[in-house]
Amino acid sequence: MSEFQTVGVIGKRDPRVAATVRAVCRHLRKRGCEVLVERGAPGATAGSGVVLASRAEIARRCDLAVVVGGDGTLLNAGRTLAPAGVPIIGVNQGRLGFMVDVAPEELARALDPMLKGRYVRERRLLLNAEIVGARGQKRRGPFLAINDVVLRNQAAVRMLEFQTWLDDEFISLHRADGIIVSTPTGSTAYALSGGGPVLHPGLDALALVPICPHTLSDRPVVIGSDRTVRIVLAGARGTRAMCTCDGQQDETLMSGDSVLITRSEHALELIHPENYRYFNILRNKLHWGRERPAGT
Repeated sequence: MSEFQTVGVIGKRDPRVAATVRAVCRHLRKRGCEVLVERGAPGATAGSGVVLASRAEIARRCDLAVVVGGDGTLLNAGRTLAPAGVPIIGVNQGRLGFMVDVAPEELARALDPMLKGRYVRERRLLLNAEIVGARGQKRRGPFLAINDVVLRNQAAVRMLEFQTWLDDEFISLHRADGIIVSTPTGSTAYALSGGGPVLHPGLDALALVPICPHTLSDRPVVIGSDRTVRIVLAGARGTRAMCTCDGQQDETLMSGDSVLITRSEHALELIHPENYRYFNILRNKLHWGRERPAGT
């Protein structure tokens, strides 16, 4: 009997994933699982024991979710599923597939051990971002982020000026295209492209990575995740910037507005095949490092 009794299936909105969504549903049903498929997912059809459901219903009823798509699909689904404590298995039908690590052709061979409890389970820290108006009154959020919270300029060729604070301690005044506040999960995404460090997912840490800073000494810094990061947008009246969570949720900022970034009380739970190794993913997906010599 499967360790997971009710399983949700979420698919990327792309007709190319339809066959894999259907294959996942059939396999789960054969293993005795109740299957809820997100309504509107390619290949999702009611009948044969499969129930069409909203994503909110999947989060409420399921004790496991299988996400078919790329890393962006998993990020999008994860922000709904993480607060409900639903762990995720990712099936890769995207490009890089850094977080979705089950190949469609290995579906049956990979899923069966995981359904029986043989897997690697990870808890990834998440961020909350809240936007506070210049007078400290109007608030928006909190918004959940798995990879990163990014402050960036809305203008094409102008830099931003902004302050960074750690709790009540002033860090620096920056002139740059923006800044990335990254979790360990997001350290291999946009933050890495911006020159940030790779943070092991087991760390309780964040990376602050300036984007194209004007000053050469304005380098990335790593801080503990138990502190509040505050970013205050400076500049003349009318200055605008964008606060983006995971590259998928956008909010506009005006001069004087602040972004408060804290560690979320929720965590993203990922279920990997039992042979999963983080540094193996780094080597194979990002071509970081080298394989060890044979016989060692």
